[in-house]
Amino acid sequence: MSQMNVAVLGTGVVGEVLANGFLKHGYEVMRASRDPQKLSEWKANSGPKASVGTFQDAAKFGNLIVLAVKGTAAESALSLCGVENLKGKTVIDATNPIADVPPVNGVLNFFTDLNHSLMERLQKLAPTANFVKAFSCVGNAFMVNPHFAGGKPTMFICGNDAKSKKIVSEILTQFGWEAEDMGMVESARAIEPLCMLWCIPGIARNQWNHAFKLLKG
Repeated sequence: MSQMNVAVLGTGVVGEVLANGFLKHGYEVMRASRDPQKLSEWKANSGPKASVGTFQDAAKFGNLIVLAVKGTAAESALSLCGVENLKGKTVIDATNPIADVPPVNGVLNFFTDLNHSLMERLQKLAPTANFVKAFSCVGNAFMVNPHFAGGKPTMFICGNDAKSKKIVSEILTQFGWEAEDMGMVESARAIEPLCMLWCIPGIARNQWNHAFKLLKG
């Protein structure tokens, strides 16, 4: 696993947190930007296994792609990669379809509905890529090796390719999570709204220190 090249698409906090997490666990990481120079400081401070490039550079570099952009920019990011450069590769989809409008009583607005998910749109745009939804139901502060009194939290994943889900599950174990496979790409319709649920205590009461855990009898 540590020999895998990881491309992280996204210059925001989520992209930085996940890129640093992969570096921490020994992976080679390239972060992508329309203007790679914007990431020069990160590269200078991140050691010899860190590099930067364009979206297309990163898509060619990575065996594993991490999509960590705003949901409104996700389809554009894939297009910038060149969907042919994603063929057969595992793509961790950490995005959520959050609309550019204010929350209502603590509840985020999505630009999708319950019968459609953003990941389904991305899978349709890049049909030969192996998308796996992950890291979408928790805040960035807890994405890498979180510590909760209740033990390891659950990360809900889904996707059409069993091999890719196994790869992502192993990464999640490294990152301190219990992975729970919820099925095929359509299950993203249920996983993506968990972002809404996770954010309500934070937006409404400034309580952000939590994660989900699936209990089994």
